[in-house]
Amino acid sequence: MTDIFEALNISTSPYVNAAVSIALFVVIAKIIDLIIDKLFRKFARFTKSTIDNKIIDVIHRPVYLTIIVIAFILAVIYLQYSQKMTFYVNSTLYSVIIFIWAVTAIRVSNIIIENAIYKLSDATGLGKDMIPLFENVLKIVIIAGTIMAILSIWKVSITPLLASAGIVGVAIAIAAKDTLSNFFGGISVFVDRPYKIGDYVVLGEGERGEVVAIGIRSTRIRTRDDIMITIPNSIISNAKIVNESAPFPNFRVRIPVSVAYGSDIDLVETILLEIAGTNSNILADPAPRVRFREFGDSGLLFELLCWAKEPALRGVTMHELNKAIYKKFNEMGIIIPFPQRDVHIYQDKS
Repeated sequence: MTDIFEALNISTSPYVNAAVSIALFVVIAKIIDLIIDKLFRKFARFTKSTIDNKIIDVIHRPVYLTIIVIAFILAVIYLQYSQKMTFYVNSTLYSVIIFIWAVTAIRVSNIIIENAIYKLSDATGLGKDMIPLFENVLKIVIIAGTIMAILSIWKVSITPLLASAGIVGVAIAIAAKDTLSNFFGGISVFVDRPYKIGDYVVLGEGERGEVVAIGIRSTRIRTRDDIMITIPNSIISNAKIVNESAPFPNFRVRIPVSVAYGSDIDLVETILLEIAGTNSNILADPAPRVRFREFGDSGLLFELLCWAKEPALRGVTMHELNKAIYKKFNEMGIIIPFPQRDVHIYQDKS
């Protein structure tokens, strides 16, 4: 820095020297920015991964801004402010540099985490839903380190702050026990992976819907009525959750059917299988099947068992199958019974 300071000391006016140094560093910053943006990107084209291009997109602008800030730090030397003024100006400029690279570190870490988890998910079973957890943890670590560094630059002793933080931490833990419970519940959800985004789940109280977001504090589920339900993770970690999308995304559809006594049961079975086989939402494997369940009070009780492609199709599939069964039974003369009673009236002979 001293050599640069002497090399740029071309005038007796400190303002001229400061302006020259700023102009020179602006040019240097632009050249380095072009090298990173053009030359490094050219080398990045030879790699199969896109992570290097993303990192270049993130870091080239902070490098440019850092060099500009360094130019202002050098200009402060030329202007020869008082010691107190120099301390405040330099501390502010160094804080700006730390802030710039803290933001850059968060963005780069997010890129690396996302890329790493997507690569490891298939090999290790690590869910992509872990991405927000790792991003948030690293973000907290980077922010804490940034605060420590800025306080150090401003010559603020952090030892009393650490001692106070311990006391405050205990108080916060007591006051925010529900929040901490949700946080650790969220970690258990990420680790146990009872469901993932896109799965259809049934909650303990009977609500059914699609998991649309898994956060540190809560999980959001959208019902078939497009109602958003937010459930704290502390409740989910201790509740019974039925995941209709696991371990396979196929969903079993049960259609109860009743026919009148005297109906041709073989024909009923054939019709039900044909209807299931022609529905586009029904899988051929496992094959649909029909079961004669019992002799009912008013008719013979059958059940059509088939598998829809995904839980989201349950409602529309049941609608289409019921409609097709009713039409086909009417066409084939098969009677669908309904509850009825015979009333016999006896007359007293006396």
